[in-house]
Amino acid sequence: MPTLEIRDLHVAVGDKEILRGVDLTVGAGETHAIMGPNGSGKSTLAYAVAGHPKYTITSGAVLLDGEDVLEMSVDERARAGLFLAMQYPVEVPGVSVSNFLRSAITSVRGEAPKLRQFAKDLKAGMDALSMDPAFAQRNTNEGFSGGEKKRHEILQLELLKPKIAILDETDSGLDIDALRVVSEGINRFRSGDTGVLLITHYTRILRYVKPDFVHVFAGGRIVEEGGPELAEKLEAEGYESYTKASA
Repeated sequence: MPTLEIRDLHVAVGDKEILRGVDLTVGAGETHAIMGPNGSGKSTLAYAVAGHPKYTITSGAVLLDGEDVLEMSVDERARAGLFLAMQYPVEVPGVSVSNFLRSAITSVRGEAPKLRQFAKDLKAGMDALSMDPAFAQRNTNEGFSGGEKKRHEILQLELLKPKIAILDETDSGLDIDALRVVSEGINRFRSGDTGVLLITHYTRILRYVKPDFVHVFAGGRIVEEGGPELAEKLEAEGYESYTKASA
């Protein structure tokens, strides 16, 4: 069963320390919500675990099924089963969504999927996300609306089938209909023996994707943990008490 373990993680950007000792374990079948104000370190955690070169891990450990993630290159982390849905996906001009997805699957699995099976899986995934079939021939993320970018990321999630999915503000820029469709995609993914780390500012996505655990970030640390009821407390009271305490 896949398990992501983050132990006493310290991360810096340049000379500035952002994460100051984060401990978190995401087990198979679990959904963890990370909540907190801007600048609290939520996205830093996502990008550091994924291997973004901007973020320097100064101490701590990250393990996936007991294997040292920090010793892996970015592509090795993806092949090991880590997936990151970015807050601001990059454009890839000249590469169609279909080719991008087939290349991604080939890279992760080590072999190209059969064309007929890939086309079948792609159509099923797009249908489930209410995506126009013509979307598959568009250049990856080029000119996409916020909702189209997020649907595309959930499509990647469904096709790649990672062990652990880290979703950085997947609800950002979504209208109510798109939020519902994207949330249904996340729920389909997490119905198996997979783990989800869902990073968000707001509780609205948590009305559709029910977390097992909620963690509050402030000042580069987890300052409170609880169940879904903690998200409702944050909705009612905000983050001010946590930011003051961590200052």
